[in-house]
Amino acid sequence: MKLNRSTDMALRIAMHVAATGRRTTVDELADRLTLPRNHVAKVVQRLQRLGVLVTIRGRSGGVALAEEAPAYTVGQVVRAFEGEGEVVDCDASACSLRAACRLRGELRRAQEAFLAVLDGVSLGQLVDGPVGPVLLALGPASTTTDAARTSRGPSGVRAGGNS
Repeated sequence: MKLNRSTDMALRIAMHVAATGRRTTVDELADRLTLPRNHVAKVVQRLQRLGVLVTIRGRSGGVALAEEAPAYTVGQVVRAFEGEGEVVDCDASACSLRAACRLRGELRRAQEAFLAVLDGVSLGQLVDGPVGPVLLALGPASTTTDAARTSRGPSGVRAGGNS
């Protein structure tokens, strides 16, 4: 099962905030995780509504891990960002196999098994062990990377050129 980009970002943001153990900002998260700031802001809002993060407004504000967040499971976060939909949407198109198809049920079982495994892993467990120090060592993105990101479009082609 492939997770959407928002889910991936949510898990990485939660892990980074948990590992640092301190208040951070959306700008710092975007920089350290090399993610688009606007996307980070949207994901942080969703994590705040879910109860994983707390946001503090004002000059000395920022983003921090909610007190109960380490007990949240990866499965809970994935469900919140992916939704409860099935892997294959058999109702969206007229499928001639629908009446006798066993694939839908098997895919549903596989999805449930996937989420059951993720339900066994807490956000706190994700930052225990070797990944915590790696997350803490993440520095700001290099200025070369920033310049390349701003001068090239999403396809990697320089804006306004053919290179």
